[in-house]
Amino acid sequence: MSSRVRALTICAALVLALLVTAALAPLPYSLAYPGPTANVLGDNKGKPVITISGADVRRTSGQLRMTAIVATGPDASVHLPDVIRGWFRTDEAVMPSESVYPVGNSTKEVAQHNADEMRKSQDAAVGAALGHLHRSARDVKVTLRLADIGGPSAGMMFALGIIDKLDGDGAGGDLTGGRTLAGTGTIETDGTVGPVGGVPLKMRSAHRDGARLFLVPKAECSQALAEQPRGMRLIPVTTLNSALNSLKALKSGGAVPSC
Repeated sequence: MSSRVRALTICAALVLALLVTAALAPLPYSLAYPGPTANVLGDNKGKPVITISGADVRRTSGQLRMTAIVATGPDASVHLPDVIRGWFRTDEAVMPSESVYPVGNSTKEVAQHNADEMRKSQDAAVGAALGHLHRSARDVKVTLRLADIGGPSAGMMFALGIIDKLDGDGAGGDLTGGRTLAGTGTIETDGTVGPVGGVPLKMRSAHRDGARLFLVPKAECSQALAEQPRGMRLIPVTTLNSALNSLKALKSGGAVPSC
């Protein structure tokens, strides 16, 4: 064997070894998928999502579905073939692990963080909804339950659900108009709606579960439009008031903003 052939053989072997190592080495990514949805006006795992005491509660129709994603855990190994496959699928997303799990290196730590974020989100949703209705938390007690789902992204839908149960559209009707609507977005006590992650996957889970209207934080409209499911209408939201105005306009036939 000539020295040139020997050198080429060695180089080829090194390149092959590097490719094999890259394919087998774990990468700092998580794989995410469309997750569950839950109607905040109804029950989840056999218990009402929203329970209210100290005030009259309306009977509601239609659905307000919060949405979620599911992702590989922080201790799961994701390899190059997984990442390449995820880039070419529409029902799967490749996301940096730190964006999915910003704190904690174990499943237990992440679960605790998500539970804490959910509690903060629920408190903010109650404050925003009662503040909008000019009701006091000293008189009206709201309990929110949502099993096995964490994080802050259901805040806006919680707030809408509370308002629908207490006041509806303010004129005796339902906010939903009898429709199945879905959405996502964090909320602050002043009613500000914030962006969340995984919007394309959440839209897919909403479409799968019967929603054809999706409330999306306005800052994420471009991302939502790029992955918009066929037949789904996207309604941008910046505040709780903007969401309420859009839902009321849908019922009355008024102008409704679109992404």
